[in-house]
Amino acid sequence: MNNSKLEEDPTLLVLAADHVIENDSAFVASVNSALPLAESGKLVTFGIVPSSPETGYGYIKAGKQDKNAFVVSEFVEKPDLDTAKRYLKSQGYYWNSGMFMFKASRYLEELSMYAPDILATCKLAINSPALDQEFVRVDEEVFESCPDDSIDYAVMEKTSLAMVVPMDAGWSDVGSFSALWEISNKDSKNNALKGDVIAIDSSNNYIYAQNKLVASVGVDNLVIVETKDAILVANKDKVQNVKLAVQQLKMAERTEHKLHREVYRPWGKYDSIDRGKRDQVKRITVKPGEKLSIQKHHHRAEHWIVVSGTASVLIGEETRLVTENESVYIPLGSVHALENPGKIPLEMIEVQTGSYLGEDDIVRFEDRYGRI
Repeated sequence: MNNSKLEEDPTLLVLAADHVIENDSAFVASVNSALPLAESGKLVTFGIVPSSPETGYGYIKAGKQDKNAFVVSEFVEKPDLDTAKRYLKSQGYYWNSGMFMFKASRYLEELSMYAPDILATCKLAINSPALDQEFVRVDEEVFESCPDDSIDYAVMEKTSLAMVVPMDAGWSDVGSFSALWEISNKDSKNNALKGDVIAIDSSNNYIYAQNKLVASVGVDNLVIVETKDAILVANKDKVQNVKLAVQQLKMAERTEHKLHREVYRPWGKYDSIDRGKRDQVKRITVKPGEKLSIQKHHHRAEHWIVVSGTASVLIGEETRLVTENESVYIPLGSVHALENPGKIPLEMIEVQTGSYLGEDDIVRFEDRYGRI
């Protein structure tokens, strides 16, 4: 098949970014088994050979066998423990990995049949894409209106063309902290420790410290996670219920579940290191050659102090270079922009003052990332 033909109708291998595969050769073997099926028009999913009665995964029930694959008989939601034990004993069920292989044309045909609203919305969102270096950014407002369904719900559970290929490759979706504990290196007392941690008379714990010293004394089977945003303490067997804490945050109309202290942007990132009623301090990092949008604010002024690198700063009609240990003031309402013209990351401290410091107090006039 020539390259142009491949580009017109490629065979897609759809994988998650956060899965762990310990046995590369077994993974490749399963993918190679799936390839002829996908090229013949089947929609293939990969079923993980279960090693335990896991209640945190959905399952796939295998039907009629076809060489190294099976017709999908049924997709099953996360079971209770007794049901999971029965699935494991029957040897006819696999963990649902959420990995797929199919031809693009076949998937689009099935999507048009079973989820035409998703297909129509995605087509509309890609009509006027914004190019950002190697990224294609679709129309955000249109894409956000797309129904929130997975490939499983939208297509795989409805199509008659679904096949499952077994995979036994040391797979984990790392979907919980207990799963992360399982794949992590452990000390002599079975603790997985990350960061600045002191564990005394403690065992079987997953302890992660991002910014502060975390000390545990006499605890067992816990997940302790300290980040810039919050601290989680949970029994390792109950960690799936962290979603209940998120639900309470939503009910209380709090923002911790959606606004983070450290935020990544196309141009770099910022870290909100301190905040008062009328002031906020951020540490801003701008990647070499990148530029923030030309913008203004209605409710805040800003002071920028360059820590390292060089900043090209636009204020009104004037552009100036600001280097290490220098600062610049952006008055409230002034049109301004920040760019890193150098070869090293630009590090700077931003001090905001004003009556309203929300991220939505921004009017963009020009933006290379299509965010106007």
